[in-house]
Amino acid sequence: MTRETEGGATPPAPRPLRPLAAAWAPRQRAPKREIFGWAMFDFANQAYTLLIITVIFGDLFTRVIVGDRGDDYRLGNLLWSVGLATSYLMVVVAAPLLGAIMDFSAARKRFLFASYALTVVATTLLYFVAPGYILLGVLLLVISNFGYAVGESFIASFLPGLGPPDDLGKISGFGWSLGYVGGLVSAGFALVFLGQVSLENFERVRWVGPFAAAFFMIAAIPTFIWVRERGARQALPPGWTYLSVGIQRLRQTTVDLAGFKDLATLLGSIFFTMAGIYIVITFAFIYGAQVIGWDEGVRQLMFVVVQITAAAGAFGFGMLQDRIGAKTTYLTTLALWIVAIVAIWGTPWLATAAARVLGVSWEAQHVFLVAGCLAGLSLGSSQSAGRALVAILSPQDKAAEFFGFWGMAAKLAAVFGLLGLGALQAWFGLQSAILFCAALFAAAIVVGSRVDQERGRRRAEEY
Repeated sequence: MTRETEGGATPPAPRPLRPLAAAWAPRQRAPKREIFGWAMFDFANQAYTLLIITVIFGDLFTRVIVGDRGDDYRLGNLLWSVGLATSYLMVVVAAPLLGAIMDFSAARKRFLFASYALTVVATTLLYFVAPGYILLGVLLLVISNFGYAVGESFIASFLPGLGPPDDLGKISGFGWSLGYVGGLVSAGFALVFLGQVSLENFERVRWVGPFAAAFFMIAAIPTFIWVRERGARQALPPGWTYLSVGIQRLRQTTVDLAGFKDLATLLGSIFFTMAGIYIVITFAFIYGAQVIGWDEGVRQLMFVVVQITAAAGAFGFGMLQDRIGAKTTYLTTLALWIVAIVAIWGTPWLATAAARVLGVSWEAQHVFLVAGCLAGLSLGSSQSAGRALVAILSPQDKAAEFFGFWGMAAKLAAVFGLLGLGALQAWFGLQSAILFCAALFAAAIVVGSRVDQERGRRRAEEY
């Protein structure tokens, strides 16, 4: 994209950038303080994911703020889905373009701070979303979730500069596992001090927005203190703006991506992986209530179990990844996902079989906890391994752009997966429809098996 100069001539397009020797040193492990600071952003932003999207505000919005007549809450569920889908589609459009601008201007920390500030402010304002203030709730949901989701791509783009390829698995796993610890801490405090979601308790539970925002704001401070900005800022050509340069670079990166065959193939695999993961994140607790019929105590225990096993999976597989390879680890976690989904689908029959064969009286909800452990191990490890593999296959001076494509693939997958499961469960019921996830993870394995990690790594280092 170009602009006309005053004399009517079109300025030359910026040449595709290549690494500068002074800007990029060979990949060496960053100081521990910087790695910790980077990982603290994962710790901090989990407060938003769990408190706003998963555990409290989503329930508050659908049942209290919208408050449909009757008990089906269809309008609230529809508006919640539309709000999330809208924010994800905004990320699909924005993340690659903003990534291109960040790489050109060496301004990743400033963009990360902008997304962080947007999330904190919009989440704080959720306090003012009272029963009946539906449009305000949807608007703030879209803005806050956009800030959070695009920030995921921004923080991930720092990963390639934190160490050599052989270290990225454990670094990514450390960040992801610390994130689940942050989720457990923030949600634990919120559940104790805010109480249950109900109209009668609204004046207390409405503080979930400011609480999540404050946790995110404070816990992410080490990120902005210790994480370094890498790269060299490029001068704007005469007659160009950052927007026009970003569009031009994005076009060039789209062309370049064809030359990164293994990275492009991996992004295709990640699309299927994230479609399945977003389904599990969104519907796991709904499945427990509708299909399993669990008690409130088991529901709370499942939350704790998933957070702990997800943290353990991300950290453990991250350590393993640097020994057996990122691709092998990634594919292994996808196979574990398939086992977990089949266990979730077959929970009622597994409980019955245990009674017949072993003579034990296990309830379905208790067997479901075991399936939840498998899902937790898969949840943390698969996302961490995928992120690390993208970092290995990305050249450093285009990391933000390629992680923009990673974010785009993940959020587009969310829309595809949620709409797909929504249609299937309407036709076949939720229990049968959950097998759609197994099919998605199987497709991810088929596509991901075509990735040649060493070839892709050499391509990134030689770029």
